[in-house]
Amino acid sequence: MDKKKLVLLVVALLVAVGTALAARSLFTGASAPQAEAVPVQPKGPKVLVAQRALPVGTIITADAVSFQDWPEELVKDAYFIDGEADMGKLLGTVVRYPVTAGQPLTQGALVAPGDRGFLAAALGPGMRAVTIPVSAQTGVGGFVFPGDRVDLMLTQQVKGEGEPLRTAETILRNLRVLATDQATDNDVVDGKTVVKAFRTVTLEVTPRIAEKVAVAQEIGAISLSLRSIADNQGEFERALANGDVKVPEGATKEQEEQLMRQAMAKPIEGKTTYVTGGDVSRFQRSSRPAMPGEGGARPPMMAYGSAGASIPAGPVVRVTRGKETTLESVGAK
Repeated sequence: MDKKKLVLLVVALLVAVGTALAARSLFTGASAPQAEAVPVQPKGPKVLVAQRALPVGTIITADAVSFQDWPEELVKDAYFIDGEADMGKLLGTVVRYPVTAGQPLTQGALVAPGDRGFLAAALGPGMRAVTIPVSAQTGVGGFVFPGDRVDLMLTQQVKGEGEPLRTAETILRNLRVLATDQATDNDVVDGKTVVKAFRTVTLEVTPRIAEKVAVAQEIGAISLSLRSIADNQGEFERALANGDVKVPEGATKEQEEQLMRQAMAKPIEGKTTYVTGGDVSRFQRSSRPAMPGEGGARPPMMAYGSAGASIPAGPVVRVTRGKETTLESVGAK
């Protein structure tokens, strides 16, 4: 073989071997180091921001706001700075204008208790504030705090001939508590809210409901019934089913939640429940007693041996007509 051709063949073999080794190193060798994104922490103090959307009139609670790192060049003098702001004084203040989630709160955005126009700022548009007296029994033992939602129950006795009708009725639902006594905030000790007795509760109502509350206080005794936070979803679904609230087609989850908050921020009247003495005890009435001069009125619902009841002699049966129950003789026509 020609010497020149032999040299060329050897060089070609060396090039092929080098290419193969380079390819193998490329596919099986150590992978190149991956660059990791390192979050850049804002260099600056922590400022107080809203944890969720805060509409006008929102009472500031511990879960509504928190301190968050903020770029130093964007910090304004009106912001509440961690270490400088007194959270004890901020809790219980009221939002003067809408604040979006994640937005820093400014000193002008909050109205403190005792400030001029505080209660007016806490009220929603078109709403009124009414105050009712309560006790430990009628005020849920002090476990009602500003910002909670309550129902109002009216207990009364309807008098007439014979025993009076004792009844309790839920007359209003979903009323927002603005203050207990003159306090609009909650005392927190060691991270726990202090339960205190109070003698009055101030509620947010519509003008018509304010009139109802005034009349109810003259009729009988008013008691509070604390509502669960989970009730909002159920009430919203009932409002949707009744057509009281309409969700636009294709609405996002955020839009539905906003509609629910708006719908559940309103007091509810009508379609309430009630019980009578007859629902509690068979020896009590379950209908209104006859009034003097009505004449011909049966002494109904006195069938369980109540005072003044006319109990037939001999075998009897209980006959229920609607909500009225009487005792009838077996042989009666």
